[in-house]
Amino acid sequence: MIKVITYGTFDLFHEGHYRLLQRAKALGDYLIVGVTTEAYDKTRGKLNVIDSLVTRIENIKKTGFADEIIIEETEGQKFNDIKRLGIDIFTVGSDWTGCFDYLNDYCKVVYLERTKNISSTMLREQNSHIQRIGIIGTGRIAGRFMPEAKLVSGISTQGVYNPHWDSAVRFADRWEIDAYADMEEFFAAVDVVYIASPHETHYGYIKVALEHGKHVLCEKPMVLERAQAEELFRCAKERGLILFEGIKTAYCPGFQKLLGIACSGSIGSIRNVEACFTKLEAADTRELTDRKYGGSFTELGSYCMLPILKLFGKEFQEIRFDSLNGENGLDLFTKVSLKYPNGIATATCGLGVKSEGRLLIAGTKGYIVAEAPWWKTAYFEVHHENPGDIQKYSEIFLGDGLRYEISDFLSMITGTEKNNFKLTRGESVALAGMMERFLGQAGR
Repeated sequence: MIKVITYGTFDLFHEGHYRLLQRAKALGDYLIVGVTTEAYDKTRGKLNVIDSLVTRIENIKKTGFADEIIIEETEGQKFNDIKRLGIDIFTVGSDWTGCFDYLNDYCKVVYLERTKNISSTMLREQNSHIQRIGIIGTGRIAGRFMPEAKLVSGISTQGVYNPHWDSAVRFADRWEIDAYADMEEFFAAVDVVYIASPHETHYGYIKVALEHGKHVLCEKPMVLERAQAEELFRCAKERGLILFEGIKTAYCPGFQKLLGIACSGSIGSIRNVEACFTKLEAADTRELTDRKYGGSFTELGSYCMLPILKLFGKEFQEIRFDSLNGENGLDLFTKVSLKYPNGIATATCGLGVKSEGRLLIAGTKGYIVAEAPWWKTAYFEVHHENPGDIQKYSEIFLGDGLRYEISDFLSMITGTEKNNFKLTRGESVALAGMMERFLGQAGR
């Protein structure tokens, strides 16, 4: 008897799950299916699981493919299950290719080709729905989005659009999705859109996506003019759609905890915020060669301005930009100084100058410091006048962090949670206004 085992969450059971189990069963004589618990899913970064464990098990039973169903509760259990149950073949979908090669020492590992174009669900509850997401753009951030999206339940990445066909095809082949060169065909195939194209194209893509009735998640900076942001949010509201700016820091658990403690009175009244984010980019990258829309502030300014807007608000009295520019006129290093009625703030960002990147929040009773990479906010400390009085906080930050914004975006679409407070429309509009000011001052 050839014994086969596979594992998964199997949330919102759909055609892809059905076909995977069908092919797994065909590999041998006896199929064991491991179903993950909600608690284990959270520890491994799987977010937004909707169906209960009982429902997910029942859906697998209904297929008739599983000879035995077990529960996966802990990391490392796969090895123990393989040895304990005498497994001959371990199999999972091809989107995990390479991840389980280490199990080849104990049994045969088979990666099954994933099912493309899942447009409907099987055995789903009446109110459940899988959102088919399409990507516009094929750059680095789009590549980071793909593995993060598969860790959010309720999302199926359907296809990618790029006016440069060769780029779209390469991306689609890599991630086993469809490539589109025609926008109408692209919009017809998806429910929601993720925009990961160059900054200056965001406005046009958002507008046409909204006009086609699609919810939109757009990378930062969403747009580069205040009036454009106001127009697009108004358009989304009129159509009952979600327009969501993807600044991942805003949605990560640690940053939300940090804001809560900062505003709790623990450090008194906040009087100063300093945020710094620098990274050294190669001279031939888009960020340092696009003479109109490149540079440090357009690339990193959204991150640094985020804690300032969250803690001091949008109504600053003064704002000043000071930059060190390269030979092509792009800012290699920019410091933004803001003055508020009861506080001051600085945002520092750089692509050609390296500095100590940290977030400092100073109050009348103490201060909070989060060292780089604070934009992932996995650890921070609260200090007081007594040097020995230090509270230390940590919070998990998984992967590239995009899964947190994807999960919140999906929750807002389905109406299961209200997460718009994490980055409000007004804050996105204010950020667009700052981008506009900066580009205007830089003569771009």
